[in-house]
Amino acid sequence: MTKTIALLLSLGAAATFSAPATVLAQTPAAAQPSARPASCPAVLKHTFNRLQDEAPQDLCQYAGKVVLVVNTASYCGFTKQYEGLEKLYATYAPRGLVVLGFPSNDFKQEDADAKKIADLCYNTYGVKFPMFVSTVVSGDKANPLYSELIKATGNQPKWNFNKYLIDRNGKVIDYFPSKVTPEDPTLVGKIEHALGG
Repeated sequence: MTKTIALLLSLGAAATFSAPATVLAQTPAAAQPSARPASCPAVLKHTFNRLQDEAPQDLCQYAGKVVLVVNTASYCGFTKQYEGLEKLYATYAPRGLVVLGFPSNDFKQEDADAKKIADLCYNTYGVKFPMFVSTVVSGDKANPLYSELIKATGNQPKWNFNKYLIDRNGKVIDYFPSKVTPEDPTLVGKIEHALGG
C-alpha cells in the first residue's frame, strides 16, 4: 500500500513538472511573427546611404510594405511637395506605406552639400520618411533602383518629384509625373488600393 502511494506520488510529480517543460518548448515557436515577408523582392534588393548619417541602408527592410519612391530637389518649383509627402507618410505609414526620397541633381536643382539638403528636409519641411544621399535617377547612369523602375514603367524622371508606386509584393504598379501632387486623388486612391482598401 505504501509502495503504491509512493509510486502514484512520483508519477504525479513527474506529470506536474513535464507540463511546464512542454509549454516552454512551444513558447518560442508561438511567439514568431506570422506576417513576415517570405523574401525580399528584386526591386528592393539595393543598398543606399542614408542622408542623415551616410550609413548604408538595405531597402529589403521595406519588403511587405507599399513603397512610394520620389526623386527630390531643394531648389525646384515642386520642392513644397515635401510637405504633402510627409503628410501622406504620416497618414498611411501605420497601414504599411513608406515614402523613400532620393535627392538628385540630374536637373541642376539640388545642392552638392548633403548637410544643406538634410537641413532643408528635416528642419524646413519636417521630413520623417527615409531620405538618401544625392544620386543619379535618369539616363544611362541611373542608380540600380531607378534603372529597374524605369524599365518596369517605361517612364524615367523628366524632372524632380516624379513618383513610382510599388505594391507589397514588390511589383512596380504605377508612375506619376512631377505635376501629380501627393494630395492628388488618383495617387491617394492607388496607394489606398495597394494598402488594401
